[in-house]
Amino acid sequence: MTTDPEEFEPDPLRHPVDEGGPKGVGGSDLRFSPWNLLLLVPLLMLITVWYNKDSPRLFGMPFFYWFQFVYVFVGVACVWIVYATTKHKGRPRADVNTDENGATR
Repeated sequence: MTTDPEEFEPDPLRHPVDEGGPKGVGGSDLRFSPWNLLLLVPLLMLITVWYNKDSPRLFGMPFFYWFQFVYVFVGVACVWIVYATTKHKGRPRADVNTDENGATR
């Protein structure tokens, strides 16, 4: 008696799973937005040559330390702006007259 291995575990390349719905509509689909480029700003913090100095001091703290501290808030602001501007992208708006299935009335 031989058993077919595909009977128990189908090959995902031969039998792709259809998750339903048109492509590009789901909430987990990757989409590009120009706002996403703002997420590159926090990566500028990795270039330490730009801020590796002692002066100007703020409350006795060298520039190297207080600049990093301020940059944490800059990074959080950039992520929040991108989230706020792109969270509704690709989803139906609530003010459009649609029923629970997404069909326009």
